[in-house]
Amino acid sequence: MTRLSTFKSDVTPPIGHPLCAGWYPPASAIGDPLSALGLILVPDAELPIVLCALDWAELSNGDYDRWREALAAAVQTTAERVAVHCIHAHDTPWPDRDAQDVLDALGHTDVIMAGDWAEQARADAARAATAAMANMQPCTAISVGEARVDRIASNRRVMGPDGKVAAVRWTKTPDPEVRAAPEGVIDPMLKTIGFWHDDRALAVLHYYAVHPTSMDGTGVVTPEFVGLARNRRSAEQGVPHFYFTGCAGNVTAGKYNDGIADNRELFTRRIYDAMVTAEGAAERQSLDALRWVVEPVRLPPREDLAEAALLEVIGAEIGDPKIRSKAALKLTYLRRRDRPIPFACLHLNDRVAIVHLPGETFIEYQLHAQAARPDAFVAVAGYGDLGTGYITMQGSFDEGGYEPVDAFVSGASEALMRTAIDKILRS
Repeated sequence: MTRLSTFKSDVTPPIGHPLCAGWYPPASAIGDPLSALGLILVPDAELPIVLCALDWAELSNGDYDRWREALAAAVQTTAERVAVHCIHAHDTPWPDRDAQDVLDALGHTDVIMAGDWAEQARADAARAATAAMANMQPCTAISVGEARVDRIASNRRVMGPDGKVAAVRWTKTPDPEVRAAPEGVIDPMLKTIGFWHDDRALAVLHYYAVHPTSMDGTGVVTPEFVGLARNRRSAEQGVPHFYFTGCAGNVTAGKYNDGIADNRELFTRRIYDAMVTAEGAAERQSLDALRWVVEPVRLPPREDLAEAALLEVIGAEIGDPKIRSKAALKLTYLRRRDRPIPFACLHLNDRVAIVHLPGETFIEYQLHAQAARPDAFVAVAGYGDLGTGYITMQGSFDEGGYEPVDAFVSGASEALMRTAIDKILRS
């Protein structure tokens, strides 16, 4: 019989700590605390599996590996059986010790991280995971449901008649003409998976693909509308709820966020309503044939990355800290290019699968995963190892727009992504 436990730890940064790798102002206030939420599954006679959702913007490169290793040690499993994902709220931390070490060596301290707070947060999460192992409960069934989310997601890339990006829908889009453009390619459905012991809910997981940002660059730390909706459901039911952001690299709420009023509560209510509807429509299924499939993949760095040029940008005495931070992150990925990234799939039975992907991945990969198993209920978590930056389509670089600028991997990654997704889903 499969057993289950959950854990929670605080990962709220101290005032003054960098947010989003220094791309936004540092933390000036705590609007809402941040959490690391973990689900531990122990299949009969197998090592534990850990799914962890962090209320952080990103986690990349060596720090991603260190989180997996710490949680694995905490529950006595292997790192390849641990998946860690960020929800990607922008006014939250983005730890990358390797990139900060590069900056430190060239005299730029506290750009991405400050002090050892992030390491302490990781240790706290590991201790919470160890404690959770003493509270394992039988898990006898799952439930699956979905609901359409009302007016949140829209594709960020508004295409022109020439096949190029004509406009960009950011977190807020004041321009009414840009907001009036069609939603574009999205996945409008929020998917929900519940875990049960007989008639008692043990945990509920939600998956939806959108940048979870109604405001950003404020310095006010918050898990944003997705985390607030999740917290509301957890408090109401007394059951741990988790939220995982899907392949939202090119999906924002920009079409429905005019930037004049704060729409955070509006979007919180819409996500909350979708959660309630999906749970209400959920159908119980057996938990059998549970298996964890992992495929290591090396995604090639973009062709124009060169170490000497990046070091020159980082070492400049005068420059935009965001540009310096971005160069350090690119250099870190370039140096670790031969270390593979895990693509994983948790098969809960022969009809329900959860795909775990790296990077700030385009929505097309989520739709590809669902099309690869049209006979199954497929949920997708993106924002795993974010050393890749954006993972676009091969043609995205010719189309223009924002995302190719912050893609740290080549367009040649598309074929590798599709192959790996097929392999873990059809294994």
